[in-house]
Amino acid sequence: MQGDDQTDAATDDPGEAVAAEAQASDPPHWLRKVILFLSGQTVSLLGSMLVQYAVFWYLTIEYRSGVYMMLAALFGFLPQAVVSIFGGVWADRHNRKYLIMGADAAIALSTLALALIMMTGYDAVWLLFAVMAVRSAGAGIQMPAVSALIPQITPTRNLIRVNGINGSIQSAMMLLAPAAAGAIYAWSSAATGGTAASLIPIFFIDVVTAVIGIGILAFISVGTVRKASDVQTGYFADLVDGVRYIVHHAFVRWLLIVFAIIFVLTVAPSNLTPLMLVRTFPAGEAQDVVNLAVLEIAFSIGMMLGGILVATFFAKRSRIGLIVTSSLVFGVLSIGLGLAPNIWMFFGFMFLVGLAVPFFSTPSMTLLQETVEPERQGRVFGFLGIVMAVAMPLGMVVFGPLADVMPIELLLIAAGILTFVVIGLAVWLPAGQRAIAAAREASQVAEHDPAAAAAAVEAVMHGKDS
Repeated sequence: MQGDDQTDAATDDPGEAVAAEAQASDPPHWLRKVILFLSGQTVSLLGSMLVQYAVFWYLTIEYRSGVYMMLAALFGFLPQAVVSIFGGVWADRHNRKYLIMGADAAIALSTLALALIMMTGYDAVWLLFAVMAVRSAGAGIQMPAVSALIPQITPTRNLIRVNGINGSIQSAMMLLAPAAAGAIYAWSSAATGGTAASLIPIFFIDVVTAVIGIGILAFISVGTVRKASDVQTGYFADLVDGVRYIVHHAFVRWLLIVFAIIFVLTVAPSNLTPLMLVRTFPAGEAQDVVNLAVLEIAFSIGMMLGGILVATFFAKRSRIGLIVTSSLVFGVLSIGLGLAPNIWMFFGFMFLVGLAVPFFSTPSMTLLQETVEPERQGRVFGFLGIVMAVAMPLGMVVFGPLADVMPIELLLIAAGILTFVVIGLAVWLPAGQRAIAAAREASQVAEHDPAAAAAAVEAVMHGKDS
């Protein structure tokens, strides 16, 4: 009877038949797995973000130096770049669930050790940088595994929505975390006299949330994505294969270049906005903490709203169109931040920056998930992590020291103009035009035949070369 119904559907409405066939090939219990996975990551993310905000605020208020912001960026991102070289290969060869759990556990243990050491009264700043490096290294394992696990447990037709929902959840945490971090840090700072010991309660909260996140993830059954031919392949061979794949995959290469541009010219200078806030709009230590929290909350509200818009009204829009438009908008908003005449306009521009982020990040991740073969996604996302982890501190090496010798406002304006110009060139050059055409073709093909999307991209990118 069920077979007859399916036959009738195929006869009467071919579209319904295609939809039914797509549903039949869905990963088993995918919705339950996605809900559990996102829930566990949300809890773990909350603790990590509390630490991130509190440490960054402590360094900003205590030292008020662009050089210290540069050091925070170097210790917070470069280890991720190094580990990501291998993290992507591991994500393609091993169970991604256990990689995520292991990275979370290592980060939690290092944070616990730091809290215990600081309880003895030893609070040298190098300890903070050391733990930032360990947490960054853990992210180098975790990031490619998480990015590759989502398409492994999610049907392709639902990827843009799941990624959008994930972005909204992260944005909600970015709304809650700075408010919670501000309240806890202000209370602890008052109790300890503003010393580094005020960070200890937040470190313990991070350990607890990591344990909860690991526990939730343990309930998800996830297989290892691995071809039979991979069994005899060494790590170095896999790594070389990943490099070769990106070098010869014109679209992936172009998209990684766009990521690098955004992280050097937009993300790096934006890391100086807290320092600009306490310098340009000083209000005393207690109010500075409040203002820093409001700055992050404004950004987070915008990012949360942007994630909702991408997951709903813009879910069917051109992925590449959203990427290009949001990239140009970043340049305009950076100029706006530099020209903000008062603190409320400054908060307003940060809200708009947050609003634009999901319009760049969500379609970018979705395009990579659609156009890269599953057995190579870990390596590609690993290299994406390398690009982001190197580009941002590279930008900070330039912008950080400059922030101590010239107004941050001028740096933001200059970075915005450069972003607009460089992204414009990346789009209008022939390689950019081919990438835009290839991305549009991939999105159309992926709706009907996900496995053919990668081939469709390559056909467009290289077909016009010949």
